[in-house]
Amino acid sequence: MTTALMPRTFLLLLLLLSTVLPAAAGIVRGRITDVKGEGLAFANVAVRTTTTSTASNEQGNYQLRLPAGRYELVFQYVGFKPHLETVRVAGGDTATVLNISLTPESYQLREVIVRSTDKDPAYTIVQQAMQWRRYHQREVAAFKARTYIKTLGRFTDVPGKILGLVKVGPDIKPGIFYLSETVSEMSFRQPNVVQERMISSRVSGDTKGISFNRASAGRGLNFYQNVLKSGFSERGFVSPIAANAPLFYRYELEGSTRQGALLIHKIRVTPRRRTDPVFAGHIYIVDGTWRLHSVSLDLSKDAQLDYVENLHIEQIFAPAPGPSDVWVMQSQKVTMGFTAFGFKGNGYITAILSNYQVTPTFPNRPAPTTPAPAATPEAPEDAPVTRETVAQVKKQKPRLEGLTRTARRQSRQAATRDTSGLGLGQLKRGEVMLVEKGVNERDTSYWATIRPVPLTEEEQKDYQVKDSTEVIRNSRPYQDSLDRKRNELSVSKLLLTGYVYSNSFRKRQWYVAPVFNIVNYNTVEGLVVNPQATYTQRTDDRRTWSVTPALRYGFSNELLSPSVAASWQLDAVKLSRLSILAGRTVENFDPTSQLTPFINTYYTLLENRNYAKLYRREGVQLGYQWEPLNGLTVQTTASYFSRHELQNTTFKLLRDRENRAFTPNEPINAERPDGTRFGRNQALTTEVVASWRPGQRYITRPDGKFNLGSKYPLLSLTWRQGFGGVLGSDVRYTLLEAGVRHSVSLGLLGTSTYRVAAGIFPGSGTQLSFMDFRHFSGNRTYLTEDFSKFQLLDYYRFSTADKFLEAHYNHHFNGFLLNKVPLLRRLHWQEVASLNYLTTPTANHYVEVGVGVEHVFKILRADFYTSLQSGQRAGTGVRVGIGF
Repeated sequence: MTTALMPRTFLLLLLLLSTVLPAAAGIVRGRITDVKGEGLAFANVAVRTTTTSTASNEQGNYQLRLPAGRYELVFQYVGFKPHLETVRVAGGDTATVLNISLTPESYQLREVIVRSTDKDPAYTIVQQAMQWRRYHQREVAAFKARTYIKTLGRFTDVPGKILGLVKVGPDIKPGIFYLSETVSEMSFRQPNVVQERMISSRVSGDTKGISFNRASAGRGLNFYQNVLKSGFSERGFVSPIAANAPLFYRYELEGSTRQGALLIHKIRVTPRRRTDPVFAGHIYIVDGTWRLHSVSLDLSKDAQLDYVENLHIEQIFAPAPGPSDVWVMQSQKVTMGFTAFGFKGNGYITAILSNYQVTPTFPNRPAPTTPAPAATPEAPEDAPVTRETVAQVKKQKPRLEGLTRTARRQSRQAATRDTSGLGLGQLKRGEVMLVEKGVNERDTSYWATIRPVPLTEEEQKDYQVKDSTEVIRNSRPYQDSLDRKRNELSVSKLLLTGYVYSNSFRKRQWYVAPVFNIVNYNTVEGLVVNPQATYTQRTDDRRTWSVTPALRYGFSNELLSPSVAASWQLDAVKLSRLSILAGRTVENFDPTSQLTPFINTYYTLLENRNYAKLYRREGVQLGYQWEPLNGLTVQTTASYFSRHELQNTTFKLLRDRENRAFTPNEPINAERPDGTRFGRNQALTTEVVASWRPGQRYITRPDGKFNLGSKYPLLSLTWRQGFGGVLGSDVRYTLLEAGVRHSVSLGLLGTSTYRVAAGIFPGSGTQLSFMDFRHFSGNRTYLTEDFSKFQLLDYYRFSTADKFLEAHYNHHFNGFLLNKVPLLRRLHWQEVASLNYLTTPTANHYVEVGVGVEHVFKILRADFYTSLQSGQRAGTGVRVGIGF
């Protein structure tokens, strides 16, 4: 090519590039204030006729990056008049400053002629919204959008000790303790399938950290649902437009205003009863379509929030792009104040959704079953308004036949198309979120470009200080200085929580169990000292390995029992783990017994009850666990033990109860009327437990896999095999067992949990000792370790080597009943009911029925139980344990 042609070629190349490259973007920034000049936090800013939007920060500052051109910006804030402003954006990263002052909306309450006995015209408006609720919940079959989420938490007060016992670490101080931002591409499909791909993440002070922000975490805050789950309480909360909302709310129309062609009604909602699970605040409803325009609602401590003092929710909706008449959420803000264990603070989570691609369920809105009364000729604005009664409105229900079916059909069609280029189709079945590698490697210039909500001065300072000092905070001298404070000994650590010695820089720690776990007493060994320490090493990829040596010694029988346990996390994605146990240990015949060493010590020394029956074993056990498929977990163990019978060697106690005596160290069992003694034997056994949770949802991150559960129950199969004659093994048997467990939310009625297991020892000629039986974890003390187990059943009497069926049901009412009692609702106690069932060849039909209260002093639960044996009353008792 000659030099004369080069200028022409270069000019032609520039012309070609100018046709394919967009104009350089510019920035529109400014501050949104009220008439007094105070910043409006989280006001919405949208580009008219597009899917682009943003929000202001806590100080009212906003920014919006747009290609060069002319735009109309719509500024909105709940309770204020929308403001439309035309702006011309210059290219080349230029900044256009546009400050906006919004005025409060003038909601005019015109005279309303109300028929019949309706108290307020708001009731007819809300009735319309209630009737259209199901349609608006399903009017979008599927959508895709870009989501920006910012989460901030700050302490305003930090205690010196938690509950006066556990000392707070030196690195926990008043101020921002967590600040993160994420940008994700998300998709939604009916009925409630949300998938998300995180493309960038930033965590203040942790350049390697990945935020746990999730767009799907807020899907429980959908006011078109009857009951909302806030995530801050076990209770569900009734939506102001739920099917039965008038039973819980009072409504008052504060006024109406026109926004362009729309007539917006501002309605105040208040609880009918102070402690009802409901919101208070305002909802804004669009006349004619009866959809939510926006909400501004609060939850207070009266609503039984857990560890949260108050919760405020704001949502703004807008028409979706395209010709369809559907609306989508533009922004959501959740702010909260919290108090827990002496900590006080506040925080917020704000989400901005933009770049929508929507698949509507219907091309047109359905018609009402009975048309509304014909409109009267246009009247003056101040003329009285004649509004129908609630009874008349109920006759105008929309025709919604086949709504759910149509929504799902459209949803499936949208899933098969998936031509948006967002890459969400790459997500696997059950994978609700994929965090890409390198999401935390974006620099500050990237965030300055993509961040739709500008940082506040406080947030800027937090990023600057923590990011600049991260190298120092991660250095060995700094970590060692914090560890010196954390590693200080205290009485509470030695007695209650255990002592942890950390080396944070090398990601390792030693844990020594508290004295109450180390020192105990039983009639077999007498005073027992069982010191054990766990050494744990973490890796950068979230894997761990640990070793726990133990040196148990019984002073009465002079038996030294050394052992060691170890485990290795092999794969953080497949959740695979290898474990080994070797040495001599002293075991309970029931490996799942509720008799903790502390409970057994108390009852032995003070109540003359040596409930625990023990034996000695020596050998080795290997275990391996992994998740070959999502939702399917397999646990395998293989063990070889020499097992020895033990006898009581001491009868000492602190308080002698009249007419009580210690019993021999031999379990009494109905299937072994001649006794359960076994002397000494060897056992080679294997066990395989396969657990499957259909529809399990999970998150994939570069550092591992996180399971989130499923709406379906957990199914399990167990096969335990004893091999007789191999390596001198004296046991020969097979145990086959199937089980199911699940937790079901029943809305305002609370939550039910159930567990069912059935099994059999098939075949004849089985050889096994009592510890090989199937045990059922009974309880004969006032203290319980687990309320989901039997509470009055004898520990060993009905253990079986035959067929069995056991079932456990617990229902947590979450205050549904007690909150209606004026005096009791102040205690914030919550009622609970339970039912336990067992059948074996010797137990026949055994039933326990219990009722009680939980959240007593926030952490305790107390239940009263009665039991029936083959229809005859067998016993009663009170049980106390942890329940919150």
